[in-house]
Amino acid sequence: MYVPVSVVVPCYCCEDTIERAVVSVMSQTALPGEVILVDDASPDHGRTLSKLQELQERFRDKTHIEIIALKNNSGPSVARNAGWETATQPYIAFLDADDAWHPQKLEIQYGYMCNFPDVVMTGHDWIVRRRDDSFVDDVLPQKWKIKCISKWRFILISKYFITPTVMVKRSVVHRFPCDLRYAEDRFLWLEIISDNNKAAYIDLPLTYLFKAPYGDAGLTRNIFAMEKGELVGFTRLYDMKLINLIEFTIGFSFSLIKFIRRFVKVTIRRISNTSWSHIESF
Repeated sequence: MYVPVSVVVPCYCCEDTIERAVVSVMSQTALPGEVILVDDASPDHGRTLSKLQELQERFRDKTHIEIIALKNNSGPSVARNAGWETATQPYIAFLDADDAWHPQKLEIQYGYMCNFPDVVMTGHDWIVRRRDDSFVDDVLPQKWKIKCISKWRFILISKYFITPTVMVKRSVVHRFPCDLRYAEDRFLWLEIISDNNKAAYIDLPLTYLFKAPYGDAGLTRNIFAMEKGELVGFTRLYDMKLINLIEFTIGFSFSLIKFIRRFVKVTIRRISNTSWSHIESF
């Protein structure tokens, strides 16, 4: 069974994790029409690109895998946009190279969007797993909730639309802002919703993260830069007249409050991890 979905995966020095991500795509109960792997000029002497080519050959009988090798490292926005522009399927699902999907993710998410064609974007719940967890897929409940995500709900609750949970119609005109290196995805999702597009949230954990969504590793480790990016995004949306002054003020304020909570959590987590590492090395 195939579904008309292009899977876009930005890749940067990910030879150790990309296989897990791609295998989770190839294990879908409904395979995507194509997978687009975008190597963002990884400075690893071709190891990432070689791994992508190996996976392309390994799964060539499963579905089409397209590899895009960017000449210059430009960040995840440029990589995802390059995959978006190359995509041929009417729906696009985003996955990061160090994450993975539940086998029923595409079947459930595309099935919902197919039944409700006025919805242009969906996201869903996710689970954080340890890197050394055995990869066992969770049994999903028979019933789940669908939430319509308004602009206000998105502004006030940050868990909606983590990038590797998002599926969007390819026809959407908005793209990831290439001049934002942090929180660029959150800006795009709010821009889409603010432009009078319908969005929904599926209350099922269909994505596995192998690091915390902030403060752990990669670009999200720098929570100060992430917060600055989010505040810049709110300012830009206000300048574009996609959010009004009240929405801007409340969104800006709530973002700062959530940042303080994240900062405390990340600090405690890092202190705890440092303490344990000292104990283990004793």
